[in-house]
Amino acid sequence: MDRALTGLTGEQILNAVGRDGLRTRVVMIAAEPEPELVYAAIANGAAGYLTQDADARELCDAIAAVARGSTVLAPQLQTGIAGEIRLRAVHERPFLSEREREILKLVAEGLTAPQIGRNIHLSTATVKTHLQHVYEKLGVGERAAAVAVAMRRGLVE
Repeated sequence: MDRALTGLTGEQILNAVGRDGLRTRVVMIAAEPEPELVYAAIANGAAGYLTQDADARELCDAIAAVARGSTVLAPQLQTGIAGEIRLRAVHERPFLSEREREILKLVAEGLTAPQIGRNIHLSTATVKTHLQHVYEKLGVGERAAAVAVAMRRGLVE
């Protein structure tokens, strides 16, 4: 579907397909799609995104690929969407201070709050305060979860 339809927009139709749980697979088409729009469409369930200059063969190939379960992205959109993914990844990564990162690394090594405090010359209470800030920034409530999330996000090794 063309994202610039009259009446409902392509995005509104795509959202309705997702909301209603339809098995319909959608390929978006736009004249000059911005990377953030392509990202949003794919994130919201579009199975593909082409530009309006796609010829009949490209369109048919895309529809067939999408019908088989693949996702299709026009080659000229790939660099832009990759940049958008990288940009969003940086902004979605929670900011941890150097001290919080240091304490989280020591937690990952299995040290307790008193051991960490002795190791880096802080009181146990201060270490626990830093840990609480880490938990809040990572959206977790305990040490093991903090380490797991931090490892998945590449914040600690």
